[in-house]
Amino acid sequence: MVLFRHIPFLKAVFYYTISAFGGPQGHLGMMMKTFVDKRRDITKEELMEYVAFCQLLPGASSTQTLTLIGYKRGGVPLAILTLLIWILPASILMGIFSFLVHYVNTYHVSLDIFTYIQPMAVGFIAFAAFKMYKVSIKNTITYVIMLVALFATYLFFKTPWVFPILIVLGGVVTNFSDKRIPEKENISPKHIKWTNIWLFILIFLIVGFLSETARKHDWKDKRAYNLSENTYRFGSLVFGGGDVLMPMMYEQYVVREKTNYMSKEEYLTGWGLVRAIPGPVFSVTAYTGGMVMRDLGTKMQLLGCLIGCIGIFLPSALLVLFFYPVWHNLKKYAVVFRSLEGINAVVVGIMSASSLYLLKDISITGLDTVSFVNIFVIIGTFYLLTFTKIPAPFIVLGCLALGFIF
Repeated sequence: MVLFRHIPFLKAVFYYTISAFGGPQGHLGMMMKTFVDKRRDITKEELMEYVAFCQLLPGASSTQTLTLIGYKRGGVPLAILTLLIWILPASILMGIFSFLVHYVNTYHVSLDIFTYIQPMAVGFIAFAAFKMYKVSIKNTITYVIMLVALFATYLFFKTPWVFPILIVLGGVVTNFSDKRIPEKENISPKHIKWTNIWLFILIFLIVGFLSETARKHDWKDKRAYNLSENTYRFGSLVFGGGDVLMPMMYEQYVVREKTNYMSKEEYLTGWGLVRAIPGPVFSVTAYTGGMVMRDLGTKMQLLGCLIGCIGIFLPSALLVLFFYPVWHNLKKYAVVFRSLEGINAVVVGIMSASSLYLLKDISITGLDTVSFVNIFVIIGTFYLLTFTKIPAPFIVLGCLALGFIF
C-alpha cells in the first residue's frame, strides 16, 4: 500500500521512458529536466553524485542512475519498479523487431522521422552540462579538472576504461588539499544488503557452469544456456555503454564461425533501431537474443528475447543496489567526501565532451536545409530546457515532427 503514494513518481518515470531518446548522454539531460527541475525528486548535486558513482560500475549507466533515483525515493521496492518501467518498453519493442527484421531489411523501412533526434540529444546534453557547470565549477582546480576530462573523454570516448579512470583521478586530485571541502557530519548510514553481491556472484558462476556444461555435452537447449552466459557476462563486465557493448556482441554473434547467428546487416539494423527508439541502448539484447534463437521456433525466440533483457540488466541492478549504500556510508570520511568536488568536475567535463563528440557526426556546416534545421534544433532544445517549463516529452515530439516534415 505504501507504493501507492509513489504513483505520481512512477507515472513521471513512464513518461520519461517513452521520450528518453539520445542514448545515455541525452538521457541525463532529460533526467535533469524531469526529476530535478520539474519534480524535485533529487537535487542537482545528488544527480551528479549518482552519475559519477554509476560511471565507476560496469553495466548500463543511465539505467543505474534512474534506479538510484527510485531507490532514493522509496528504497529497493521502488527502485525495482522504476527499473522495470524503464527497461520494458524498449525491450519489448526490440524483441518485436527481431521478428520483423526481415521486413525492415526487405522493404527498406524509412527512419527519417528520427533524423533530428541526435541534434536534439546534443541540446539535452549541453543543457545538463551547463546546469552542472554552475553547481560544480567554483575554483581553479575544478576548472582544470573539467578541461582535462573534456579533452581526454573526447579523444578516448570509445575506450571503456576512460570514464572510471578519470573519475578516480579527479577524486584523488582534490584530496591534495585538506581545506577544500570539510568533513561532512551526520550522514545517516544505509543498510548494506550483502544478498545482492552474493546473488550477483552466484548467478555469474551458475550461468557460466551451465553454459560450459551444455556445450561440452551438447544439450538440446544449449543455445539458451550459452545466451544466458553471454548476456549476463556483458552486463557484468562492460564499461563505457553501448559503444563498447556493440563490438563485443558483434564478435560473439556475427564473426565467430561456430555461432554466426545473424548477418552483419541484421546486426547493424538492430543497432540502428535501438538508437531510434526511446529507452536504454542495452535493450538491444532483447533483439539479439531473439535473433540467436529465431531458427528454433517462436517460443524459443520469445525465450531468447526474455533472456537477453534479463541477462543484461540484472547484473547492473544488483551491483548498483549493493555498492551505493557502501559508497554512501564511506562519505562520512573526509578523504571520500573531499573527492566529490573533483569527481563532479570530471562529470561536467565528460558531459561537455559528449556533446562535442556527438556534434562531430551532425551536419551543421552545409548550406542546406538539414544543416540549418540541425542548428535550430540544438539551440532551440537548449533554450527551451533552460528558459521555459516545457516538459521534455513535448520537445521530443516537436523534433519527431520536424523529421516527418523535412
